[in-house]
Amino acid sequence: MINFYEVNETNQMIENENLDVRTITLGISLLDCSDRDLKMCCSKIYQKITSVARDLVQTGQSIELEYGIPIVHKRISVTPIALVGAACCQKPEDYVEIAKTLDDAAKAVGVNFIGGFSAIVSKGMTTQDRFLIEAIPEALAGTERVCSSVNVGSTKTGIDMDAVRLLGEVVLKTAERTKEQDSLGCAKLVVFCNAPDDNPFMAGAFHGVSEQDAVINVGVSGPGVVKHALEQVRGADFETLCETIKKTAFKITRVGQLVAQEASRRLQIPFGIIDLSLAPTPAVGDSVADILKEIGLEYAGAPGTTAALALLNDQVKKGGVMASSYVGGLSGAFIPVSEDQGMIDAVMANALTLEKLEAMTCVCSVGLDMIAIPGDTSASTISGIIADEMAIGMVNQKTTAVRVIPVIGKGVGDVVEFGGLLGYAPVMAVNPYSCASFIERNGRIPAPIHSFKN
Repeated sequence: MINFYEVNETNQMIENENLDVRTITLGISLLDCSDRDLKMCCSKIYQKITSVARDLVQTGQSIELEYGIPIVHKRISVTPIALVGAACCQKPEDYVEIAKTLDDAAKAVGVNFIGGFSAIVSKGMTTQDRFLIEAIPEALAGTERVCSSVNVGSTKTGIDMDAVRLLGEVVLKTAERTKEQDSLGCAKLVVFCNAPDDNPFMAGAFHGVSEQDAVINVGVSGPGVVKHALEQVRGADFETLCETIKKTAFKITRVGQLVAQEASRRLQIPFGIIDLSLAPTPAVGDSVADILKEIGLEYAGAPGTTAALALLNDQVKKGGVMASSYVGGLSGAFIPVSEDQGMIDAVMANALTLEKLEAMTCVCSVGLDMIAIPGDTSASTISGIIADEMAIGMVNQKTTAVRVIPVIGKGVGDVVEFGGLLGYAPVMAVNPYSCASFIERNGRIPAPIHSFKN
């Protein structure tokens, strides 16, 4: 049982070390909203979301006031819309109408984002899956709060390279449709391998078909807290380093557990999981890259970075799983570029490249995240970047993802402002050599041999 003593113990972390609960995400199943009539389907979706989530924002705000714990976002995730709209969507434009309905519902209940404009196509695409994917550029350009994700690979099934090729084109089209906002639409689109069903973080959140009708998932954060704790043991051996990270992750996760339990009780919706990821922000002192520097690197990207990140990610998980019975989602250390001031500094110092970031994704949560690339990058090159990251996830039996932003009209060295938690990013160089002939092959990359465990 979590008590007020534990909450009071975190006051220093909240006030001085940027500790927060990044999100309360309410997962809602929309499977019962499917209908052969598009208008009826949209009506059912709007009614269910606004009914189930009507008290979400108010509840989050009351928990903030009572416990003094900042809750940055209140969000909703829904069943992958490719499934919900399969009976009524006969063209991409029909899925755009559902996206607008999701946006209207999100605005009505006051949440920051709604995730689940998604398709699961790791082994192949149905006609409806393809329609949804083709609808993504228009859906993200025409809405404010809708987030989209597509799972194109898994360790059990391999990688659907037809979907990878299509998504390279979709990313570019989304960038073009939102070029007046520095291609911001791409910040709301994630391509996954091994996507979890219970991820509370955007833009990749969706409510998996194995989940209950509604569930509360909470994502905590606290890079600043970990960095401060490591400052107290500067120069100590690896055992001390690891123990410090584990103990700190435990305390951070207990705060999230409290918020999750309270939200569940007050909303009378079951508690799902705590995602104990270290999710940075552009705020000074709230950086995963700064933790790596505190561990002993001059910059993120220096030799030893992958080893240091592996250590950090593992100890965060070990500490967090002792603090909550239900840990899930992504859980680990995020390494987005635009959302982490230390990562931005490393790119500006030429210490961190796209290739080094890819190597780091082998040992951390998520993958290539919030990376601005030149707007003239080809669709096949974007598909190649996606394919590389999917292969890392497939072979290593972990979640990986790609959220790259080809900024139309911008080139290497330019800086792009996204604002808010999305921060700003220097445009990074992309390998100039072509992979078009590889991407143009049809079919699927088979699952690795170690996927056969039956």
